[in-house]
Amino acid sequence: MTNSIPEIRDADFLFVTGSNTSEAHPIIAMEMKRAVGRGAKLAVADPRAIWMTEISDWHMQLNPGTDVWLLNAMAHVIVTEGLESREWIEANTEHFESVRETVLRYPPEEAEKITGVPAEMIREVARAYATTEKAGIYYTLGITEHTTGTDNVYALSNLVLMTGHLGIRSAGMNPLRGQNNVQGANDSGATPVYYPGYQRADEAEIRQKFADHWGVPQSETTGLNLNEMMKAMGDGRLRGLFLMGEDIVISEPNVGRVEKAMNELEFVVVQDIFFNESCRYADVVLPAACFAEKEGVFTNSDRRVQRVRKAVEPPGEARADWQIILEIMKRAGLKQPNYANVREIYAEMASLSPKFGGISHHRIEKEGGLQWPVETPDAPSTEYLHKGGVLRGKGLFQAVEFRPPFEVADPEYPLVLSTGRTLYHYNAATQTRRSEGLSKKQPEAFVEVSRKDARKLGLQDGQMVDVVSRRGRVRCRAMVSRQVRRGSIWMPFHFPEARTNYLTTDAGDAVTGTGEYKVCAARLEPVQDSEPKQVFPGAFALAGEA
Repeated sequence: MTNSIPEIRDADFLFVTGSNTSEAHPIIAMEMKRAVGRGAKLAVADPRAIWMTEISDWHMQLNPGTDVWLLNAMAHVIVTEGLESREWIEANTEHFESVRETVLRYPPEEAEKITGVPAEMIREVARAYATTEKAGIYYTLGITEHTTGTDNVYALSNLVLMTGHLGIRSAGMNPLRGQNNVQGANDSGATPVYYPGYQRADEAEIRQKFADHWGVPQSETTGLNLNEMMKAMGDGRLRGLFLMGEDIVISEPNVGRVEKAMNELEFVVVQDIFFNESCRYADVVLPAACFAEKEGVFTNSDRRVQRVRKAVEPPGEARADWQIILEIMKRAGLKQPNYANVREIYAEMASLSPKFGGISHHRIEKEGGLQWPVETPDAPSTEYLHKGGVLRGKGLFQAVEFRPPFEVADPEYPLVLSTGRTLYHYNAATQTRRSEGLSKKQPEAFVEVSRKDARKLGLQDGQMVDVVSRRGRVRCRAMVSRQVRRGSIWMPFHFPEARTNYLTTDAGDAVTGTGEYKVCAARLEPVQDSEPKQVFPGAFALAGEA
């Protein structure tokens, strides 16, 4: 995230794409509402009508999986109408001409045929974005959970670079992280290609630095990303699995294949705060402490490192994650490092990672949250990135061409299924379904279907229905809704008894491996002897016909 959450309220233009912000990131949505309340323009690009579209100036209701067409068409308007920031581009970027040549082949009139978004709306939004100085882009999993997720991000980045909306307040390019401290996990090296601080594991000099510090040779090959791990687990290349805070038999796509592969593994460890669905396959379950039962730091979406302090002792045999891992290291024969506390762990990471060199528990307690990069103890917190120039020297344009989703609707599976989260539950719902209040608000799984598709199928609101894809069949209640357009359906993935991810495809992005949760072909089969009932009382009403 190039900019900060508090800056959102001062923005004059907000482009929110692939983000159901009010349900998935309600605190950030509150800042967006403040901006709109003081007069900011809001454009929302989303296949569904969501709460944010109720207050938006433009709802770009695109067909799922057509993001590159939409974003390239916006870039087309900017370059053909001379709205690009030529002076900024020449001083701060490279490879602009390749993008310019590409987007000239994406006129809004053709984009309307592919995306379903009116050409004139594309032009209006592109003009408003390009001509407003404090204009920020905000996106999340609706952009990245595609086989073309990296292309989608490149296309957004191109818009930022060609307009010069970088290195200034209340602008930039801002991915909204899906879970608390997922930013901190990435910062700490929880990826197969980076050491802490985004230092590449395939660079010999970096590897040697960590080898010298730890006194252990480092592998010259990088590891597997999550999507690659799931496939390796199924073909015998991966024989053991250590799950930590991840319930993969709920959250991974094509979960039927995942479950089959889990049965073939030789050894499975699950480390979590509650017994979850993946524990059914575990040889060992390690009880972990929750956030209120341990010390440490969380890093939020805008790179802000903040202290977490223990409020209560962990129950029973539960321990903090770092203590569990340290004990495993000792049992494996590693005598060093032998950390005494989390302060020592963070201090080591900061000493090896220039981005965090000036951050410490002591300084956070004295000054409050610090936003990296903070490279020295006297360096200030970085409110927004790229001030005074692009950090890599030149901003890199990346031309991208449209590629269709891995799976599209056809006569056998005529609907396009997308998945996501709701306000009342969180991911695998390991925590939220233990809350009586939240479960009353949303007690069971459902599928949103448009009124026109429901009439065509003879489907009543609240009737049980089978959702079927090439990978599986899931039974849940239908919610006839104005939120989805004809030809599209939508499901949350929080409910083990109706696992949405039995349906989704495990095709992944070529660069990141992220699964294509947002597009798969499906059909609905009404269950004729079921009694309709209200799905849940939390759905909001939308005006107009779907």
